[in-house]
Amino acid sequence: MSALDSAKQWARAIKRDAVALWIAARDSRVPWYAKATAGAVAAYALSPIDLIPDFIPIIGYLDDLVIVPLGIMLAVRLVPPDLMREFREEATRREKPISKAGFAFMIAVWVLAALALTWLFWPKPA
Repeated sequence: MSALDSAKQWARAIKRDAVALWIAARDSRVPWYAKATAGAVAAYALSPIDLIPDFIPIIGYLDDLVIVPLGIMLAVRLVPPDLMREFREEATRREKPISKAGFAFMIAVWVLAALALTWLFWPKPA
C-alpha cells in the first residue's frame, strides 16, 4: 500500500468518524460528557467554514490536519466502543450532514474577532 493510499484511507476514516460522532451526540445511550465532546467536534468538523481559512498559508490547513483529527480521536475514546462501532456502521450508510450549529459558531467567532479588532484599533479620543 502506497503512502497516498494510506492517506486516502485515513481521510475516509476521519470523515466517517465525524459523521459517527454527529450520530453519537444525538444518542441517549452516550454519556453526557462524550455527547458534549462529540457534538462540539462533529459541529466543527462538519461545518462548511473553518476557524482558520484554508487560504492562509500553512496554518490554514492546520485545523484540518491536526486539530480536527485530534478532536475526533478524543471524542471517539469517550464514546463506549460498542456504540462507536454501531455509529460507524450507520455513518457509512448516511450522507455527510452539514452542521448548521458549527456554521453559526464559526460566523459568531469571526464577527466577534472583527468587533474586537475594530475596538482595538479604532482611534481613541485624546
